[in-house]
Amino acid sequence: MTMDEIIDFTAGLDGVLTLRPAPGDGTPEISWGDAFFYYAPDGTLPKTGQPFATVVTKDYPGDTTSRLDRPGAYRVNIAAGKEELAHRTGHTPAPGADDTAGAAGAAGAAVADDSDDTVIAHPVYAAAGWLAVVNPAGRTAEDVRQLLRTAHRLARIRYERRARPGE
Repeated sequence: MTMDEIIDFTAGLDGVLTLRPAPGDGTPEISWGDAFFYYAPDGTLPKTGQPFATVVTKDYPGDTTSRLDRPGAYRVNIAAGKEELAHRTGHTPAPGADDTAGAAGAAGAAVADDSDDTVIAHPVYAAAGWLAVVNPAGRTAEDVRQLLRTAHRLARIRYERRARPGE
């Protein structure tokens, strides 16, 4: 499963706005080459909320356990929810867990040196229900697609709830 296959699949889901930061577009340099997916059926970047999935191509400050500094390495990050995190990892984030604590503290799992093509708790945002796959391939291809569909569905539900305040 290539990065472009993941981007094409996710961008093809209903109502998805895909951002691909690049030099000259005003985005921070660290985000260049990455992809961010929002549920935005009107095509407008939401003023609140986070993307429901991302693809990152490099280590970010405080997030180096996936070793994305390797040639060709990337990680797909998916906000599939706490229930899916518990189902996939066998661990439930502690209530009020600090998202910056990392997966080891938040979900009881750490990224191993050989974790490529394995669904793992996100190394930083597991407490918020994020999963990740470093260098997804044959073993996780269908899992990644299913998790992206789940994250998309959850993002759509949040969007629709915000569109009907007071209900």
